[in-house]
Parts: sequence; C-alpha cells; structure tokens
Amino acid sequence: MILQSKRLFLRALEITDKKELSDILQDPSVMYAYEHAFSDEEVHQWLHTQLSNYKTYGFGLWAVIEKQTGTFIGQCGITMQKCHNTLVPEIGYLFKKKYWHKGYATEAAIACKKYAFEQLGFSKVYSIIRDNNLPSQAVAKRNGMTSEGMLIKEYYGLKMPHIIYAIEKNAPERCSLY
Repeated sequence: MILQSKRLFLRALEITDKKELSDILQDPSVMYAYEHAFSDEEVHQWLHTQLSNYKTYGFGLWAVIEKQTGTFIGQCGITMQKCHNTLVPEIGYLFKKKYWHKGYATEAAIACKKYAFEQLGFSKVYSIIRDNNLPSQAVAKRNGMTSEGMLIKEYYGLKMPHIIYAIEKNAPERCSLY
C-alpha cells in the first residue's frame, strides 16, 4: 500500500490488474476526453508506462481500492507531465463509471496531493484537464486547485485544449472533505 484515505487505499498497479484497467480504459463513456476508448495494445502500454514510472520516479498512477469491499474502482496518482516545455507533477485520476459521483476521485486526489507535498517534497502540484471534462475540473477545484491558464495537447492528430490547474504546498486549504 502506498497511501490511504478514509474509504480508499492506493497501491502500485500490477500486471494482474490489466483486466481492471481495461474496464476503465476501454469504456468509451469514461474515455470521452481522450476521444476514444483504448485498444488492448494501448491498455498494455498504459500499464507498462506506470510500471516504468514507478522505477524512474518512484511514483505513478496507482490502483484505487475501496477499503470496505477490496474492489479495484479506479486509478489515481502522480505522474510527470509536460506543461509548456517543463515536466511538472500532475495528479491524475480515472475511475470506473459505476464509481462516479461518490466522492472517490476527490478523496483520492486530496490524498495524492498530501502525499506529493509531505512524502515526495513537491512544492506545487498540477492537474492538466481537457476543457470538456467538467467533472475532472470539479475534482481539481475541490482539491483546492485554481486555473493557471491553458495549453494545447496533440493526441491522435487532434489538438485538444487543456486547462492547467495547480496548487502550492502552503496554499490555504479550500476544501477538505476527507
């Protein structure tokens, strides 16, 4: 286990999590901000990218497990993302649709923010979110983040506007639901 919150614990992804990741990454309604559901090969690459991130950085996206049931409900964690030609620590999250609107993404993101500041020593963290992904933007705001501008990411030949949300370590708490 990497970290925990009231209802969740986060652990490193494992090769055996591929089916659970597929349930998320191959669901078109979950992946709408990416403009497509992932193929089997893309799921494989996504998983191996996270395993590589653990070795390179010591962190990445982690499996989110509901404590009460032991169910794999999503992924959340910290990855290094390009933002205006600089790598920044980003809190990202993707959950199975069945677990949307229950506060899990916010709870996990807040726990990751605290981990990034307290355990990893970052002074600022980000969430870079597609402009049409209003629920994820709401999670970033509940995580105390504010918008710092925009950037365009190119993905599968499409130019996708993203909003850059961020919070500094010593920023006053704007939300603490968990």
